[in-house]
Amino acid sequence: MSLTRDNHYVPQWYQRLFVEPGESTLAYLDMKPHRRTLDDGREVVGKSRFRAQPKRCFFQTDLYSTFFGTLVNDEIERKLFGAIDDRGAKAVKAYLSADESAWHSHFQDLFEFIDVQRLRTPKGLDWLRAQYPALSQNELMMEMQGLRNFHCTIWTEGVREIVSAEEAGTKFIVSDSPVTIYNHAVPPDAALCIYPHDPVIALKASQTLFPLSRDFCLILTNLEYAQAPDGPPLEKRTFARNFRSSMVSTIAFVRTRKLDNHQVAQINQVLKSRARRYIAAGREDWLHPETSVTEPWAELRDTLLPKDQLWEFGGEIYARFEDGHVHYQDAFGRTEKPREFLIKPARAAPPKAGEACGCGSGAPYRTCCKPLPLALRPSWEDISIRERNVSLHRGIVNILGLDSGKDWVTVRRELTDQQIGQVYHLYEALWPLETDLLKLLPKPDGRPRAVFTGSIHPETIIEFAFAAPLYFGELIVEHPFTHNGAVAKKFKPVENPRSYHLEFLKAVVLFLNIMPLVDLGLVNLIPDPCNFDIHLRDQMMHMAQERALGAKFDRKDEPRVDALFRRDFKRSFLMWPDDGLIAQLKENFPDLDDAGVTDMLKGVAHLKEADPLVALAGDIFEGDKEGGQLQFFKLAPNFEMAMYLAQATGAAIVTDSRFRWRELQRALRPRLGPVVAHLGALANTIEGATFWFPNDGLDVARLGYEGTFAAYPQMMGKVFGYLSRIAARGPRPNWEASIAPRFLREHKQVQALLAKRELKGTSGRIHCAFPAGGIQDNSVNRLLLMSSSEYHLSSVPMAFFIEPAITFVREGSAVLAHPAAESWR
Repeated sequence: MSLTRDNHYVPQWYQRLFVEPGESTLAYLDMKPHRRTLDDGREVVGKSRFRAQPKRCFFQTDLYSTFFGTLVNDEIERKLFGAIDDRGAKAVKAYLSADESAWHSHFQDLFEFIDVQRLRTPKGLDWLRAQYPALSQNELMMEMQGLRNFHCTIWTEGVREIVSAEEAGTKFIVSDSPVTIYNHAVPPDAALCIYPHDPVIALKASQTLFPLSRDFCLILTNLEYAQAPDGPPLEKRTFARNFRSSMVSTIAFVRTRKLDNHQVAQINQVLKSRARRYIAAGREDWLHPETSVTEPWAELRDTLLPKDQLWEFGGEIYARFEDGHVHYQDAFGRTEKPREFLIKPARAAPPKAGEACGCGSGAPYRTCCKPLPLALRPSWEDISIRERNVSLHRGIVNILGLDSGKDWVTVRRELTDQQIGQVYHLYEALWPLETDLLKLLPKPDGRPRAVFTGSIHPETIIEFAFAAPLYFGELIVEHPFTHNGAVAKKFKPVENPRSYHLEFLKAVVLFLNIMPLVDLGLVNLIPDPCNFDIHLRDQMMHMAQERALGAKFDRKDEPRVDALFRRDFKRSFLMWPDDGLIAQLKENFPDLDDAGVTDMLKGVAHLKEADPLVALAGDIFEGDKEGGQLQFFKLAPNFEMAMYLAQATGAAIVTDSRFRWRELQRALRPRLGPVVAHLGALANTIEGATFWFPNDGLDVARLGYEGTFAAYPQMMGKVFGYLSRIAARGPRPNWEASIAPRFLREHKQVQALLAKRELKGTSGRIHCAFPAGGIQDNSVNRLLLMSSSEYHLSSVPMAFFIEPAITFVREGSAVLAHPAAESWR
């Protein structure tokens, strides 16, 4: 079979839909003809207008070819696009007719074809390249396939209108970028339209134009904009989430409008202005709509805005299935109604400079959101992450009776299934499954922050993570609580609270100890992003499974984690029923008499009371074969989610896991580059120093409030910014030479002051990664695109690994801070 290397990015069959009856060619316009300079200095401009058959146009050699050494592969053209084009041709043909049954049959095929057509053009592929630091041709083809069906859900949930040029003398044109985005607030010369970019489809006023033929054009409009055209055009539509299931009417298409010559020319003007280089039409004079269209860009909206039969779209849907399940969906695809207590009332004016910021951070407006552009602010419309954690804290204190003076021993002894279920129910209420977490998270705003990835356990996290914000700035940490809505029914903590006693104790101890840091803004305690996006979770799990083939976690490589497993095993022994303990004691100590057994049981009881993570309720292991206790080991977030969060928020990565550190090193870009490619003197200085990490949350909160450690995050922020811009601006040797001695000077002063405080803590060393090009993985960039992230970084500029300065095994237990203590304020 001969290779297909001339790849038509606009299919030939599709081009033929624009040929005039009785003709076999189209008139083409090259808006950027080749220019050639002759030997005598004269410039010759290539041919810009010509007629040709479709097979001679809109193609590029090896646009989709993949290369393996000297071998060239054309399977993407033949097998992928060949099949999609076959289905697409049938779908377009169906929508050129009035047969509603054909529309229903080809609904998914139509939108699959449109979505692929948007990405497969040279402009679409250039846009895709721009989302990554660097892509080879083979990698580009992989990413293109990974992002298929990117916009289908948002398109199908909008108003779908097919306008007609049947009665007009002017017909629709076709361009080298047939899927065209129009937003009346973003003219072609705006920053959002700099090649190869277009306005984001999810913006309220963004409309998608796709000519189906010379006589018909499909216009897709977000429902909110169609219903309220005067609303904010650059805000995202409600629940603008890609890659999710949605239920829509497959035959709801408005087909009542017949356009006149000028209206068709206006649409052609939009198509031409967003084309890359080529356009084509049945007649040459249709290629110059600007000769008759003189209206400003914003006024073209009048022709594009749907006005009829809007009642066919939106509304609520209830669908009952054979198994009795009832599916609910609102006009935006949400499967549950918005929770009013999580929505903030709109502000008539911004707060005063010294007042609390509207984002809910607890910081003054003048230092929080006021210096930031609107696009980089966390949401002011929803209760913030911090405010939700404060509400959860109040709920736990109330449900467990801690506000009435109960100590932790009493709480554990009296803990009931009902209390556990209530806390998990509250957590689920504060975090609906359709939460837009990216909307609540900070953006890359230049402020120092880091994502912590490591063991989420109350004993290990206090060693380094509690004090890490003092060194790196705001620390993003994954929440210890399991989300009731994100696990299978048999594992739901609200429905099966008895099996969560031990996990509940771990989560509550960690949460109560870390809350002073959360309230102060030193820690941003967030739920797992995968809880709110099934597609993100599935993609992340698939990527993690592929990655795990090369390296599997072995706790023997992690002394601290291995010691944690052994301590947890000892706890499980302490919680055995008395008859089981007695039998085990007599087996281990055959000469033990009854008095000795009694003394041993008293000792066990004392150990149980002294360990805050041991359950004291007597019946937690009772039950049928489904009984027992669930215990999770969380090394979280995993590699993909740590990278995802770091790039989305403009953060470094901090880990105390050797396993995670190796994963990060494997993602260095360039792949074979050194771990430290820049700021070598600073890296040597940091790695040669010893850092003290206080373990008590109240101590860390006081230090953060006092500003004792302020120099550390300030310098880390400057280093992060320098590494982020070094590829574009080049290195600054003088600055690099000055930062290391400055760091050492500040470090000695702060550590000396810290030593005088004699705070309980852990001595650690920090390893650095400052690689050229940052730490980057194409799969993570793909996850961010899938999540509609717009302001993320293309890579993570730096990462740090913290390990004990002296290897040791700690046998102690976590210490519970008083849950109502706020004296650090």
